[in-house]
Amino acid sequence: MRKADVELLFDYLFWLRDRILSAATQLTPEEFTSSETVWSRDLRATLVHELDVEFSWRQRLRGEPLATWGPDAELEPTDYPTLEALADHWRRDQAEMRSWVSALTDEDLATKPPGEREPFPLWFYVMHLLSHAIQQCTVAGVLLTRVGQSPGDLEFLDFADSLSRERFAAE
Repeated sequence: MRKADVELLFDYLFWLRDRILSAATQLTPEEFTSSETVWSRDLRATLVHELDVEFSWRQRLRGEPLATWGPDAELEPTDYPTLEALADHWRRDQAEMRSWVSALTDEDLATKPPGEREPFPLWFYVMHLLSHAIQQCTVAGVLLTRVGQSPGDLEFLDFADSLSRERFAAE
């Protein structure tokens, strides 16, 4: 996988996340913190879990110590009493993620990350991070749809269509 591919896939991830957050802005505070779940997490816990996974995998793949990204550093849903608090943290984290991704090279992506025991290249872990995000955003989409706030289509080609419309609008 090439760096340009990774950058595009992270653009998709942020587009997907923004669709989820946009739909969630229509929720009441009670709906945001509702205990209705898919699997074992409610909407807020699902979104906080995804933010935590993006942060922790980035730290891990940078070779940061376990104490900065391991189980003892896990984010807690109750630390995000409102959607705005979560969205603000996620946007700050997005800047960090974009900075990390922009510093990667094709060679980095083809090399085993520091400290990892498995012989996988970095791009395998990046793909894991991205596929996990898609799954969690899909779960969030189900929870939002259950309360009447569907985020709409979340597929990659919908994202590509939005890029195409933006490009043609700019020309």
